[in-house]
Amino acid sequence: MISLKPKKGKLLIAEPTLTGDVSFNRSVVLLAEHNDEGSVGFILNKPLNYDISDLIEDINVPFQVFNGGPVEQDNLYFIHKVPHLIDNSIEISDGIFWGGDFEKTIALINQKVITDTDIRFFLGYSGWSSLQLDQELDSKSWIVVKNEYESNIIQKSTLAFWKEKMLELGGDYLLWSNAPENPSLN
Repeated sequence: MISLKPKKGKLLIAEPTLTGDVSFNRSVVLLAEHNDEGSVGFILNKPLNYDISDLIEDINVPFQVFNGGPVEQDNLYFIHKVPHLIDNSIEISDGIFWGGDFEKTIALINQKVITDTDIRFFLGYSGWSSLQLDQELDSKSWIVVKNEYESNIIQKSTLAFWKEKMLELGGDYLLWSNAPENPSLN
C-alpha cells in the first residue's frame, strides 16, 4: 500500500500494528491541519457514551459526542459542513470545516437548522508536534488516504469505519479486518 503525503483534509488510518495503543488503536483520523509546526486531527470512529446535551445544558438535542483524541479532552471541538451558517469557520477541505461561532451554532442546533448530519462534536483532539507525524508515518503507524467522502464524512464514520478502510486497502489488510481488537483474546 502506498501512503499519500499528510495534508489537511486527508484521513489517517491506524496501521494494525498500533494494537495496544489506547488512543489510536483502530482509529480513522481526519487531518484538520498539517504544516511545519505540527498536525491536528479528530478521531472519527470513537463515539463516547454521552451526547452534546449532557455536556452543554443550553443544547436540547441528543447529538452524539466522539473522542477526538488524547489532547485537551476537557475541551469541545466540532467539524461541520455548513460554513454559510457558522461564522468564522476554518475550511479543512472538500466542503468540511472546523469550528466557528459557538454561540450561534448552539442557537442553530436548538432551532433545528443544523442537524446531526451537518456537524460532529469531539472531546479532545489528536495532535502531533513538528515532524512527529512524519516520524510515525516513517515507522508505519499510519496510512494516509484521500477523504473520498468529502463533507459526507460526518455521516460515514462509524464504529465499523476502520474495518471498512482495511477491507478497501485489501491485500494483507484483509486479514486484519476481522481480527479481534485485542489479539490476546483470540
